[in-house]
Formats: sequence, C-alpha cells, structure tokens
Amino acid sequence: MSDEYEIQLADDMASFEHDPLGFVLYTFPWNEGELKGKAIESWQREILEQLGNGVLNVSQAVRLAVASGHGIGKSALVAWIILWSLSTKVDTKGIVTANTETQLKTKTWSELAKWYRLSIMKHWFVFKSTALFSADKAHEKTWRVDMIPWSENNTEAFAGLHNQGKRVVLIFDEASAIPDVIWEVSEGALTDEGTEIIWCAFGNPTRNIGRFKECFTRYKHRWQQRQIDSRKISFTNKKQIDEWIEDYGIDSDFVKVRVRGEFPAVGDNQFISSIYVDLARGKHIDTRAYTFAPSIIGVDPAWDGGDKIVIAWRQGNISKILATYAKNDDDFVLAQNLIRFEDEYKADAVFIDFGYGTGLYSAGKQLGRKWTLVQFGGASSKIEYVNKRTEMWGDMRGWLRDGGVIPDDSELCQELISPEYYTAPTGPNIGKIMLEKKADMKERGIGSTNKGDALALTFAFKVRKKEHNPLLKGNNTAGRKDYAIIPRTKMVKKRR
Repeated sequence: MSDEYEIQLADDMASFEHDPLGFVLYTFPWNEGELKGKAIESWQREILEQLGNGVLNVSQAVRLAVASGHGIGKSALVAWIILWSLSTKVDTKGIVTANTETQLKTKTWSELAKWYRLSIMKHWFVFKSTALFSADKAHEKTWRVDMIPWSENNTEAFAGLHNQGKRVVLIFDEASAIPDVIWEVSEGALTDEGTEIIWCAFGNPTRNIGRFKECFTRYKHRWQQRQIDSRKISFTNKKQIDEWIEDYGIDSDFVKVRVRGEFPAVGDNQFISSIYVDLARGKHIDTRAYTFAPSIIGVDPAWDGGDKIVIAWRQGNISKILATYAKNDDDFVLAQNLIRFEDEYKADAVFIDFGYGTGLYSAGKQLGRKWTLVQFGGASSKIEYVNKRTEMWGDMRGWLRDGGVIPDDSELCQELISPEYYTAPTGPNIGKIMLEKKADMKERGIGSTNKGDALALTFAFKVRKKEHNPLLKGNNTAGRKDYAIIPRTKMVKKRR
C-alpha cells in the first residue's frame, strides 16, 4: 500500500479516538460479502456511543456492564471494542478474559478473528492464538491485547495491567462466572492517573451473586449498566424464544436469564434463593412467641486460613449470630465462652462441626458439658442428599422459606445465597443432591460460609426442650428420630 494511503488511514483512525461507532462504520465492509444485509443493532450503537462519551474524560475509568439474553451479538461488540481500542491509540494495552478457557478460545477470540480479518487496518497487527499485537517490532510488546484465562492462583496479569498516560482496556466476557478475586485484583489497573481506562463486562446474568450482579446493585453508581432483551434483536430466533416463554413462563428464571437479560431469583445452581433470604432478613418478631421451641446453638470452629469461628443460635423461627472470632488459640477459652452462651440462652443442644471441633468438644467434656459433634461429610438421614451438610442446609432452606428470621447481617446473607449444588452423576449416590464444597467455592472466589454453616448446624438433629422431659433433664437429646421419652440407659444402648 502507498505511503499516501497509510498516512490517510492513520489520520482517519486518529479521528476515531473517541468515536468507536464511527470506527465500526468506517472499518468494516458493510453490505458487502459476508456482511451483505448485516447492520449494527440499535443497542450496539448505543453502547458504542456511550463508550465514546466516556473516554473523553480521563479522570475516571469507563465501566460498562451489559447483561443480556442469548444471541444478541455480544461477541461481535466485544471484538469491535478491542479493535477500536487498539487501532485508534498507539501503545494501547489490554486483557480479555472469560468465564472459561473454552469460551475464551471458541467464542470470544474466534469472533475477534473474524472481525480482524474483515478490518481495513488488519495489516497493522498480528493475530495469534492468544494475542493481537502491533506488526511494528518496536511496539509489539507495548501495543497489544492478550487473551488470558483467569486463575485465582495466578492473578499477576490482572494486577499488572498498567499503561500510564495511554490507554488500558479490560474485557470480561461471560462475566457472571468470573470470580470476585479477579475483579478485585483488576481494580489495580484503575489507579493510573491521566490514562484512558476502559473496563467492559458482558454476559448472561446466570448468577444473582458475585461482582457482575453487583455492577447492577451494590456498585451501580460506579458502572453504566444495560440489560438487553433477546426479543428486541433483529436476528434472534423468535420462534424458539416464544416456545421458551410458553414452556417456562415469562417470569421464570429460565426466561429472565436467557431472554430478558435479567438476573434470576435463583442462580442456575444456587441452593438457597435470594428471595428467601431477603424476606427473612432483619424482620422484627416477638421472641416470646417461640419460648416453647428448643434453644439450639451451632458452632463452626474454622481454623483454615482467614476463616472465622462462629457461634449461632436459633429458637423456632428466630436466630442470631452470637459471636465471631478470628482465631482460636485455646480450646478451653473458647469452651468457656460457649458455656456462657449455653447458659445464657438455656440451650437444649449444642452442635459443633466435627472438622475442627474435636478440641473444643473435648474441652467442653472436661468442663462437664454434653455437646454433640456433627460430621459434615457424614451420612444424611434423608434419601435425597449425599451428606449431612447438604441435609442441614436443605432444612435451613425450608426454614427460611417457611418464615425463619435472620439478623440484618450482610455477610450472613451473602453466605446463605453463595453455595451452589449439583447432583451426583454416577456411583452409589447418583441423582442425589450435594452442596458445593468450601474449597470449590474458594476456587471461584467466594469466601467461606462460616456463619451460614454455624446456623445450619442448628438443624443437625431434632431436639426437644429439656424441661419438657424430666427424665432427660440436663441431657442433650440430639440425634433422636422422634420425640418419644426414652430412659437414658436405653438411649445410650440404642446409640451403640
């Protein structure tokens, strides 16, 4: 190509520095070849205009969050933003990530390859399987966008995205499933002064927890949000959409997520609905109404990393978080604190997680207390659950649904809606429900559910008030399958 052509092309690209819509209209051969009859959708135009207006102000980052139904042309828009950001400002740097490496390679990067091939300035850049960078050797390290699968164990790439005085672009595709830790680390790129910073998050709103959801709630004052309905897109399969609406209902979570671009009441695999938690949170209730019910304490004595030790209490439909401790250096000190709560709340049972609770249990035994250890991984008494922990959470879910009340505690509420579940695909537990493990939650950036587990422990076994049973006064009736009065000697024999 002639020098005159290159100079003109460079001038034209520079004119689109703050005009991504103009760039898209100019750069691609609309109404020719494979773009014959194709056009930019109205929502795509609006987003591009919104983005252009945002980058005019370098004093703050441009943050766009787009939640959408299926098949709206999201991947094309992602590709246009990447190509615009690179082509209109020298030495732009960026990162593109997605919920999975497969999504990143087969959808996001594949769509970028298509639009790169159709672009008028493709000779300026080199397209590789994991990067798009300047063809000029002097700039190939400084003028580029890299495809990087996220990993909470390797966050350096996201932490180190800086480009002082120039342009930074960060794209999250299918952002609902990207862990919170990646979002938090990525915020480090927002500190460069005098820099054009563009952070775009796209995706189907499959989860109603996590940072993508919070772009529309907790952090909505920081993000410009759009929710795109698949029915309003010219090329979506309207017949299929109508069938979904007929089969599932317009207000179903299935249609909300896949068509309306709205967050569900319950995520795809979410165990406890946000609706249950919201209805239970912070209600005022007369505690005297439940004096007939047993008083139960649950203890999650976590020792792992930054996890907290939590003591929870429940009586009938009311509950409290009695205490949280950052660390347990002395089982006897913790046991004495627990005894104080047991006496104050006249607890009829104290249930302790077996995992890290054996020392606390032993200390309590030496101090004359009869507490009960509960194995989270032990067998469930209900056929539909794989283990005891899932059973307890299932009972807690039913309690919340049926009128249980929890304190106005943001941390507890978040923990209750965070765990997901799955059904065992093979083996002796095939088809049974299992709650997500804490380790798996941490892998997707969700903290430990210490408060939730402590409250769930109050559902470990059926309990009867001690004063209702003089034969067992002062004894824990945990583990009973019914409420019959059984002499202690027989009960011990039965347990053996």
